[in-house]
Amino acid sequence: MTGEADAATPRLPLSQRTARARLIIVARAQDARDYDRVLEALIESGIRSVELTLTTPGTIERLPEIVARFGSDADIGVGTVTDDAQLRAAIAAGAQYIVTPITDPRLVATSIELGVPIVPGGLTPTELYSSWRAGASAVKVFPAGQVTAGYVKDLRGPFPGIEVIPSGGVDLTGAAKWLSAGAAAVSVGGPLLGDAFHGGDLMALRARAAAFVDACAPGGEA
Repeated sequence: MTGEADAATPRLPLSQRTARARLIIVARAQDARDYDRVLEALIESGIRSVELTLTTPGTIERLPEIVARFGSDADIGVGTVTDDAQLRAAIAAGAQYIVTPITDPRLVATSIELGVPIVPGGLTPTELYSSWRAGASAVKVFPAGQVTAGYVKDLRGPFPGIEVIPSGGVDLTGAAKWLSAGAAAVSVGGPLLGDAFHGGDLMALRARAAAFVDACAPGGEA
């Protein structure tokens, strides 16, 4: 069927926890030592899926400790993965899902082989379908700010089964629009995190997180 993986290619679903939350937080810090205070505030505010980025120094080294501390309450993924070595290192360190900013079916194949869901990035129909056909759990529309929420409907014309997660510039209003349009989830960074990784007010962070959790809950986008 159009939009499905090849018969021999399994498609690993995202965890039920991430799928129910419909919200992935992209945590891009200056240093991996800065994660804990922010993750604690996010998870206490109801966030159930966080993508730690490889552009943050020390992410792989700290990942086992972070998963051990927070993994029972939230899915901890690793993003900004661009090559095989990074993917394997992230999974070996305990990543519960993988996110890429690029389209590379080889990364999809390796992640599936290692039993970990993967959400590859792309923008054009060709890129997104290439990853979906390879067996991606969902595809990340990136940068989502270059298109509108109506892109979900456009993609599902030729690819009716495709699961879409927009990322890049998705704010609270945009999150509701993308979810109403049929996105599987939204990926949010700066509009929620604000200055949290620069010593910002954690109470304000908790309030923003709670607002996003409510907006992304099933029915909350209405």
